[in-house]
Amino acid sequence: MLKVNDLKVNYGGIEAVKGVSFEVPEKSIVTLIGANGAGKSTILRSISGLVKPRSGKIVFLGEEILGLGTEAIIPKGITLVPEGRKIFQDLSVYENLKIGAYLRKDDLTDDINMVYDLFPRLKERSWQMGGTLSGGEQQMLAVGRALMSRPKLLMMDEPSLGLAPLIVRDIFAIIREINKQGVTILLIEQNANMALHVADIGYVMETGRITLSGNGKELMANDAVKAAYLGT
Repeated sequence: MLKVNDLKVNYGGIEAVKGVSFEVPEKSIVTLIGANGAGKSTILRSISGLVKPRSGKIVFLGEEILGLGTEAIIPKGITLVPEGRKIFQDLSVYENLKIGAYLRKDDLTDDINMVYDLFPRLKERSWQMGGTLSGGEQQMLAVGRALMSRPKLLMMDEPSLGLAPLIVRDIFAIIREINKQGVTILLIEQNANMALHVADIGYVMETGRITLSGNGKELMANDAVKAAYLGT
């Protein structure tokens, strides 16, 4: 579904991404793991048109999208759940969900009910202001809002950041369920243990480069990954 080839991105004079190449097969869960500053978020922002790479190729469903703006990329079926959730604090849960579908002109009822089925707590808080939700509920809302655009590829940047362990398990169960419904997922996550448990394919990034790749089980069994990211 997605092919990234020799992607290079600079921030000022710093090369944040140094010739990264990877693929995301359709209906898979692919994760990028690595320390802060490895370039993971920059890659997602490049794919979604928020950052302009210096060079490389980004091909989505056979079409080159490098250089396109976000307003052109979202209708093609790519949606980003940003780090920090970025929900609208002064709007209700329902209003936040509607904003996720701002490009659509059709009826939203079925999709809103789908989100409420995935996240029953959001249904209970449908008219509650986003800023009054707990951190876990805000993350659920950020994911639900992204699903309202009916993405083919859902990119998630640190969905477990700052959440209690029980809520993290809930979020990853939902990630699996979304994937089972046919949505391809590209996941950035510092919780390498949880990410590799759900991933079909994993890539390890260090200082702007991919240094290891394999399926989730292979990477979890790798001594270097265990020492650096799994605490064993």
